[in-house]
Amino acid sequence: MSRVPGWLGGLGAGLTRVGKRLDERRAEVERESEDAVPAPAQKATPTIRVPAHAEPMAPAPERPDPALAVPWGVRVAAEAGWRLLVLAGTVWVLMRVISAVQLVVLAFVAALLITALLEPTVARLRRYGVPRGLATALTAILGFVVMGLMGWFVTWQVMENIDNLSDQVQDGIDELRNWLLDSPFHVTDKQINDIAENLRDTIGANTDEITSAGLEGVTVIVEALTGILLAAFSTLFLLYDGKRIWEWSLKLVPAAARPGVAGAGPAAWRTLTAYVRGTVIVALIDAVFIGIGIYFLDVPMAVPLAVFIFLFSFIPLVGAVASGALAVVVALVTQGVFTAVMTLAVVLAVQQIEGHILQPFILGRAVRVHPLAVVLSVAAGGMIAGIGGAVVAVPLVAVTNTVVGYLRAYNQPPARPAIEDEAVNAESPAHQG
Repeated sequence: MSRVPGWLGGLGAGLTRVGKRLDERRAEVERESEDAVPAPAQKATPTIRVPAHAEPMAPAPERPDPALAVPWGVRVAAEAGWRLLVLAGTVWVLMRVISAVQLVVLAFVAALLITALLEPTVARLRRYGVPRGLATALTAILGFVVMGLMGWFVTWQVMENIDNLSDQVQDGIDELRNWLLDSPFHVTDKQINDIAENLRDTIGANTDEITSAGLEGVTVIVEALTGILLAAFSTLFLLYDGKRIWEWSLKLVPAAARPGVAGAGPAAWRTLTAYVRGTVIVALIDAVFIGIGIYFLDVPMAVPLAVFIFLFSFIPLVGAVASGALAVVVALVTQGVFTAVMTLAVVLAVQQIEGHILQPFILGRAVRVHPLAVVLSVAAGGMIAGIGGAVVAVPLVAVTNTVVGYLRAYNQPPARPAIEDEAVNAESPAHQG
């Protein structure tokens, strides 16, 4: 009986070892079963068989920036194009604004021209010790009186000679008719009568238009009087306080551009003053010499025609042609073909001397504008604002040319003298070595 507990203890130990082995075997089986579970199905990647002698494929090149792919010339044209569109839009808006207040703009521009003409007189009186207010008043009154007397004189001469002129015109038409009948152009009396009949029919058919034009003329007179008053008041203030008005205007300019504009303003004013003075002198010479010529040719209303020539001379090229044509027509219908030809010769001679000798000498190079620019600016000014636009077009182009030239020179860096460059090179280490 004493060996039974020992045997049982050996049996329990054996069972324990068997259990451990079973546990280890079970663990091995579980590990093998986990390893045997298939992984999730993945998309099979096709295998590309590359021959042994084939070179490896180069990587695809990177695509350039689309902006860099555009040719340089196209990019420059596009950059310039949108800037031109912005400028064109700005000019269009500005022209719309100017057309809306056309009367005010023309009055102010006329005031600038008159101020450029009268301001030297104010400055001269100020140098003599006259107070600024009194000098401005005396100059303005004298200038307005002279211009008013010129207008009154022309009107008086026309009214005094209108009856005699109508008789002379009728006689001139009869002489012209007889000359056409006897001329080598083979004009018949029936053709002349047909032309006269057509003229009468045209006038009769357009009676309503002529009447409405007369009514519009009343409106034009009212607007002209309003513009004259605005120009007169603007001239007074510009003569008296022009410097402070300019200084206030500079405050509207950005600070970065203010120094350049401050220098361009006086240059533009000198150009405008020189233009107005030169134009007045040239117009006066034209009026005096053409007036003397047509006076000795017995052309009626020689003095009023001379005044018209003086006023029309403020419109370059076009004004001279129009005033000369007016004098030739008056000579033709009043004195005949020979007098008209002689008048044309006088007008052409004076205008040629004025255009080739007087204008370059009096106006100078500062306000010289190319004839093509003159013609185009006068045409554009006339289309936009009528006679007033034609008058101010050329001085506006001259002033703009001066301002652009000044700003271009102002923005360029000053060139160093050659002597200074040589001194810098001599002091440089490379030169010393």
